[in-house]
Amino acid sequence: MAGLIIKLRPREELLINGVLVENGDRNTRLRIKTDGANILRVRDALRPEEATTPVKRTYYIAQLAVAGQITNVEAASILSVAIRATREFLPEVEISEYVENHDFYSVMRALRQEALADRVVNPDADSDPHPELLKKAAE
Repeated sequence: MAGLIIKLRPREELLINGVLVENGDRNTRLRIKTDGANILRVRDALRPEEATTPVKRTYYIAQLAVAGQITNVEAASILSVAIRATREFLPEVEISEYVENHDFYSVMRALRQEALADRVVNPDADSDPHPELLKKAAE
């Protein structure tokens, strides 16, 4: 993951190794230099109840691995079975290779457009979009 660049909007939140971090009042670019860091932008996260399709469930499992909430081995095992069972629902991207290499960021990136397509974005919303993620981070 060395060299991963994350662009954050004002007040945008992300999880870094289970710690919730909030950006300040300006746009920010962060470069992550450490391999193996678990980083997830909260705006890219699905709630468990949103994982209602095979693509969204696949995205959600990859998300759990990226956030460090399940191990890479657990995620790879679950995703391998899910991919074989639901191949016709997944886009024409070679996700199996990403899973074999434990590259769950790439799984999320490949599925992001379809998995988050029906989401209504309200950047001014005061409500916490993912209380379960933030609760987990606080533990």
